[in-house]
Amino acid sequence: MFSRAVRPTVSLVRGLATSSQNKAKVAVLGASGGIGQPLSLLLKNSPLVSHLSLFDIAHTPGVAADLSHIETRAKVTGHIGPDQLDAALQGCDVVVIPAGVPRKPGMTRDDLFNTNASIVATLTDACARTCPEALICIISNPVNSTIPITSEIMKKRGVYNPNKVFGVTTLDIVRANTFVAELKGLDPARVNVPVIGGHAGKTIIPLISQCTPKVEFPADQLSALTERIQEAGTEVVKAKAGAGSATLSMAYAGARFTFSVLDAMNGKEGVVECSFVRSEETECKYFSTPILLGKNGIEKNLGLGKLSAFEEKLVADAIGELKASIKKGEDFVANLK
Repeated sequence: MFSRAVRPTVSLVRGLATSSQNKAKVAVLGASGGIGQPLSLLLKNSPLVSHLSLFDIAHTPGVAADLSHIETRAKVTGHIGPDQLDAALQGCDVVVIPAGVPRKPGMTRDDLFNTNASIVATLTDACARTCPEALICIISNPVNSTIPITSEIMKKRGVYNPNKVFGVTTLDIVRANTFVAELKGLDPARVNVPVIGGHAGKTIIPLISQCTPKVEFPADQLSALTERIQEAGTEVVKAKAGAGSATLSMAYAGARFTFSVLDAMNGKEGVVECSFVRSEETECKYFSTPILLGKNGIEKNLGLGKLSAFEEKLVADAIGELKASIKKGEDFVANLK
């Protein structure tokens, strides 16, 4: 057995907690699912979280009881079913939403729309009523449509703040960092590839030309790498052979993004993450770019930066699909009874 003095600690390399305030209440909506459980585990381990509020339509009391035995300071509460949703959200600073159904082989993220659109609309409406000042981090796919849904629901309730609504695209960055590091023999924790656009297929645009450290690939390898990053989710769906989609890597990415948001809320400066947000950077109303995070959400949109000719074409090719996905989300809310 390890002594208490040398017990190993688990942390995300990019999400180390440095703040002394650490009083955040964080809710996970969809906490019993394939993403929700490992995400909740990672959040429970963080000193940035003082209260972890777990909600789902089933199994949440058990998940909460299990996590509550872990020797970290975050208090854990479990809430189950629609009647307990408002209680789960009361006083929340950050709400992370991985709720919804996962992809199966042959499905696109857009195929999830009919089910997940309703789920996200219901959950974000509760956020608008109960914790309108909270930062909302949406993982539920299709993110290209669920962020417009979230925004329109918030507008209907009169509490919309575009600086507080985030589409979590971090898994695209995590994958890009990993794949580039593998090809170049680098430590992935020290690689940073901005990924812009959206969070589905060809709307995922890795900016390899802006990678830190600087890397270069021949045209054919660059094209193959870009396609692998764009289709990495499908790679996992196929490998799981009907047993779900990317859950563990998504939980890691969701935790990384949440820790960045919490760090910035606590006053840490220079915290940057890519996220799918309301944007003026392109002709799309929503677009993912690197975002400087602050105490109240988005402090500054850092934009697209200088693109290569290859990347400019990727952006041009993505605009049509992105616009259609955004409109689909907006229309869904407009047609709600």
